[in-house]
Amino acid sequence: MASLTIRNLDNTVKSRLRQLAAQHDRSMEAEVRAILSQVAFASSPDRNLAASIQQRFAKFGIDSLPVPARQDVRTPPDFGEN
Repeated sequence: MASLTIRNLDNTVKSRLRQLAAQHDRSMEAEVRAILSQVAFASSPDRNLAASIQQRFAKFGIDSLPVPARQDVRTPPDFGEN
């Protein structure tokens, strides 16, 4: 097995890891191993941007956004060209 040393870890992160480890009834080292394993072997994220956006906004229950009414095309400005 390999070893890994993490330097300059923020104290709040260390405190939260300690709390998580206590909640799961294991050591901080075991908790960090579990977190790293979970993240390392998680399925790859969905690369489809449209699907990701739809999933993010699905909780709001909006099927579609209102489509604004179309306006007539305006006449382009005349710059005095002959």
